[in-house]
Amino acid sequence: MTDTPRAVLVDDIATLVTNDPGLGRGSVGEIADAALVIEDGRVAWAGPRAQAPDADVRVDAAGRCVLPGFVDSHSHIVFAGDRSREFAARMSGRPYSAGGIRTTVAATRDASDAELLAGARRLVREARAQGTTTLEVKSGYGLTVADEERSLAVAGRVTDEVTFLGAHVVAPEYADDPQGYVDLVTGPMLEACAPHARWVDVFCERGAFDEEASRRVLAAGVARGLLPRVHGNQLGEGPGVRLAVETRAASVDHCTHLTAEDVDALAQAAGRPDPTVATLLPGVDFSTRQPYPDARALIDAGALVALASDCNPGSCFTSSLAFCVAVAVRDMGMTPDEAVWAATAGGARALRRTDVGHLAPGARADLTLLEAPNHLYLAYRPGVPLVAAVWKDGELVSGRP
Repeated sequence: MTDTPRAVLVDDIATLVTNDPGLGRGSVGEIADAALVIEDGRVAWAGPRAQAPDADVRVDAAGRCVLPGFVDSHSHIVFAGDRSREFAARMSGRPYSAGGIRTTVAATRDASDAELLAGARRLVREARAQGTTTLEVKSGYGLTVADEERSLAVAGRVTDEVTFLGAHVVAPEYADDPQGYVDLVTGPMLEACAPHARWVDVFCERGAFDEEASRRVLAAGVARGLLPRVHGNQLGEGPGVRLAVETRAASVDHCTHLTAEDVDALAQAAGRPDPTVATLLPGVDFSTRQPYPDARALIDAGALVALASDCNPGSCFTSSLAFCVAVAVRDMGMTPDEAVWAATAGGARALRRTDVGHLAPGARADLTLLEAPNHLYLAYRPGVPLVAAVWKDGELVSGRP
């Protein structure tokens, strides 16, 4: 037996963001003076509150905004250790490079499974309290067969969106034999890790893996039934975007340094049944003082854009997609509607999910109640804790209405 009521009416919503233009105004499907009905963990109805059907229980939104839970399609939250001093040094002028990952690798290898799980659960709770209801989690801080496998097992205890990232950087013991490490990743490591993951990822970047090695990693993962995604074009122009589009990866993440050809390729890929999404990670560029991606150019060209946190201990230790929305609006040329869509529906597209990122009937009842009359406040009031309550699968999981 369950005490959960069968039908819940969320009423007196000042602004309901559905991300369904068929239900409301604009690309975010905005409905004013709205209501929403939850039944059995799904959205059963959404529309003007004057037309709302009866329900067993009423939740009063009290003239506040409801939007889909954030869909964070890029995070690295299974780790141990601390890199705050590295951050301080970077703020003092030391440039960011991919090599700092090895510091976390050493700490993660030394940590117990219980310590890794406790840290991941803490960050999931933190993200959930800020409105994130779907979270992708990568491995990549173990870099041995055993440590990558246990990292993925931990990730699988906090999310269904698990990514094998053995190809994060070359493991330190293979520093003089990078080809040997690729052999390990595409052989015994993949064999052990594939059963725990949905996705395969590779850091196609200088200081990490070149195009040939990246192609090998993706091909091996796909052959084992994993879906591809790519880290690309973070530190400079390179083959990452082209490789992602060619391999029909679900997303290419970072996209800080793009050529006109890269933008065109992503725009062309947006029209495919299996598009490659440009996932932008503004928290990284904020934390590393890198240039911000040109979201405006991507959107105007017709590319699909997502926003994600890239929560990790080195280059971006934030789990707040609300912060990412604010930065994207302030520094990347996105409108508030575009940024909110990218952090919800865009993230869902980057994970090839149709059940989250929107609040049309049939979607999972993953929703966030803001202490604000509309979603514009996410950029209008940056840094302010605006999330009043969060529901996942129709269950209240954080805050209170």
